[in-house]
Amino acid sequence: MQTIWLTGAEWVAVLRIGLGLWWLESWRHKDKKTWFGGGGITWAAGVADKHRWGFVSKGFDRVVKPRPRLMAYVVAYAELALGLGLIFGLLTPVALVAGLLLNLIYLALMIHDWAEQGQNLMMGLISTVALFGMSWQTWSLDQALGLFH
Repeated sequence: MQTIWLTGAEWVAVLRIGLGLWWLESWRHKDKKTWFGGGGITWAAGVADKHRWGFVSKGFDRVVKPRPRLMAYVVAYAELALGLGLIFGLLTPVALVAGLLLNLIYLALMIHDWAEQGQNLMMGLISTVALFGMSWQTWSLDQALGLFH
């Protein structure tokens, strides 16, 4: 593979790091007081209630609605952990798969919102390329520690 400026492996690492920065921004821009006070989950509950797919609203009602505070923390700190894991390349394959699953959940919940679909589709595409491109082989703690050969 011929590339300009960086090697192919380095470009895939750039994608991984950029995706990590995107997840970190998802965490950073949240109004934590409102989010942890239940604002984010209340908003998502309204979206789930009107969802065209019954399994989405039923799943939300069973898993998320009974635990709004816990789920607010899970979502926010998952975004933080994904961001840091991808930026530093620590447990990268785990972070990529977890992020892809989180994007699929967001995509299913926000199926009516084209802006959210675009963001989650792009993040999912980058996750897939970074996973199959084995982006942890370059510029990562995984590489330094000899993990995931």
